[in-house]
Amino acid sequence: MKMSDTATLSAKFQISIPKAVREARKWKAGQEFAFIPKGSGVLLVPVPERDQLAGIAKGAKPKNYRDRQDRF
Repeated sequence: MKMSDTATLSAKFQISIPKAVREARKWKAGQEFAFIPKGSGVLLVPVPERDQLAGIAKGAKPKNYRDRQDRF
């Protein structure tokens, strides 16, 4: 994948992801993505499947994790 891989926004506001990018990231048709605003651009991030999240928080301590107190 090289930095010169580009795409053009269509009249229907669609973008085709260049083949080199899709193949490098192993992205497939029908995969869901999140668009995350970042400065003057946007990050395109694949949304993980539920089974990919299994064990992600193993060892996490659920008590006293907040950095502030909620006030109701």
